Amino acid sequence: MDFIDYYSVLGVPKTASDDDIKKAYRKLARKHHPDLNPNDAEANKKFQQINEANEVLSNPENRKKYDQYGKDWQHAEQFEQARQQQQSRRQQAQGDTGEYDFSDGFGGADFSDFLSSMFGQEGGPRNRQQTKFRGQDYQAELHLNLRDAYTTHKQTMTVDGKNIRITVPAGIENGQKIKLAGYGSPGMNGGPNGDLYITFVIADDSRYKRKGNDLYVDEEIDLYTAMLGGDHVVETMDGKVKLTVKPETQSGTKVRLKGKGFPVYKQDGTFGDLYITWQVKLPTNLTDQQKELFRQLSTL
Repeated sequence: MDFIDYYSVLGVPKTASDDDIKKAYRKLARKHHPDLNPNDAEANKKFQQINEANEVLSNPENRKKYDQYGKDWQHAEQFEQARQQQQSRRQQAQGDTGEYDFSDGFGGADFSDFLSSMFGQEGGPRNRQQTKFRGQDYQAELHLNLRDAYTTHKQTMTVDGKNIRITVPAGIENGQKIKLAGYGSPGMNGGPNGDLYITFVIADDSRYKRKGNDLYVDEEIDLYTAMLGGDHVVETMDGKVKLTVKPETQSGTKVRLKGKGFPVYKQDGTFGDLYITWQVKLPTNLTDQQKELFRQLSTL
């Protein structure tokens, strides 16, 4: 794996605080978001690197491993296992002079070279019992808008330099995490691959507010429709619906459209409800005649 300096990607020093990393990530994520840079492959690649850097540096445990092992940080646990096993063998085998120095650091050698020399050579006492290591799990974020999450669709994301095409089920929730088995870091010595965990980040919508599987929306009606009643067309997520407004409807009145909300995750054909709050819009720029009619009405 090519080394990527995550601190350089986010434009922060190694001494950056958690808040500094969070602020830098949010600023860069907005700048390079695919929605703002359609059909820009370079911006999409940069966005993936920014997410990858944030996943590592915003996690204290992962950041510690990264600071210590660099590009091999994902194999830190494997190193610790190997070191413990090797130390155990040395204690059990009399006369084993030892071939490796397990003090801190590797004298400039890559950790990956260390593992290769320890478990990859044929023959020798250290190859008699090769240990299989499971690959490291990957963590990634996939950013969607509300309308994306409304329908089942395909998405392509780049993880560790590889394009992965996944199917996003309708009804996915903000913060929901799914696992793709075997899409993590490759295992070592025939060990299984790690897994890929994808966290979905769904942006707020300018029109609809989502609560679970229900949607909420404010809809304006004019004063005359509110007072006298009438028909009003409402735009829902799956099309337009004509509703009848009752006479003398007050501002803030709520109505429910059953089954016009958000799809229920992995339950085809099942939807939440849509709640509409009528907001009465008062007329402006009245003519003298209209003002006079309102005065007459107020005296009745």
